[in-house]
Amino acid sequence: MSETTVSKQNAQLGFIGLGLMGSRFFRRLHSEGWKIRGWNRSHRATIPLKTDGLDIAESLVDLVHGSDILLSSLGNDEAVRSVYFGEAGVFANMKPDTIILEMSTISPEASLLLHEGANKRGAHSIDLPVSGSTPAVEAGVVTLLGGGEQETFERCTPIFESIAKQWYLMGPATAGIRMKLVVNLLLGVNMEAIAEAVSLGEHLKLNRDILLDVLSKTAVIAPAFVGKFPKIKAGDYSPQFPLHLMSKDMDLVHSAANAAGAELPAASATRAILEDARAESGDLDLSAITPYVLKLAQQK
Repeated sequence: MSETTVSKQNAQLGFIGLGLMGSRFFRRLHSEGWKIRGWNRSHRATIPLKTDGLDIAESLVDLVHGSDILLSSLGNDEAVRSVYFGEAGVFANMKPDTIILEMSTISPEASLLLHEGANKRGAHSIDLPVSGSTPAVEAGVVTLLGGGEQETFERCTPIFESIAKQWYLMGPATAGIRMKLVVNLLLGVNMEAIAEAVSLGEHLKLNRDILLDVLSKTAVIAPAFVGKFPKIKAGDYSPQFPLHLMSKDMDLVHSAANAAGAELPAASATRAILEDARAESGDLDLSAITPYVLKLAQQK
């Protein structure tokens, strides 16, 4: 690609990882008029996308060969390494000057390896994790947290405009990932605190529905959590952001804090609770931490 701002006319996008978040980004970029193909490690996830007429590559190599810009949304460090490295991976098959927008929540160490791998092969990479769950992706109102070169970040603004409400370049390589860990620390701790608040309210004989209605209107509840209150009221814990991913992210927070010398007592307590809840509620929404905390009191 030339050193111009990317556009729907001059860029072929490839999207890697078509799970809860990735499939929604893929659909949104397609609906916004971008030329885009997708690929997923598991074939099953691609069936509804194919049925709806979206373009799915037969292989990762095929996708990479035909793409100017690659976006990826993967579950963890292991998945990212398996996709990017090796003979059939991204780095071995991409074109010179490919732009990589890596949207997964992974460790800063894994993110740095991707930046180094891209640089060695003449590609341009941005770590671009996302703040916002599936409803925000569908509405195009997520926040993007970038790390990398300013020129590459600014060239990709038209893509950001199609999928996000706001986007920030936090600094050089891995700065976006590091900021995402800060954001998700608050997400995990606050959701667990809400679960404890519901538990306290029930033990104080307050009506749960009224408690949730009023609590959602107070200044102490951030907008990100308002959508969780109807799920708690209805007992509908279908995943928007699965609890097991929140648990994984709190593990990343813990590792990063240890490496940096930070002491995080509330985050450490939340991490332990999420780890315990993961066995029975891991595939449910993060808000399923609420019935888990309520059950703790019943076990006394």
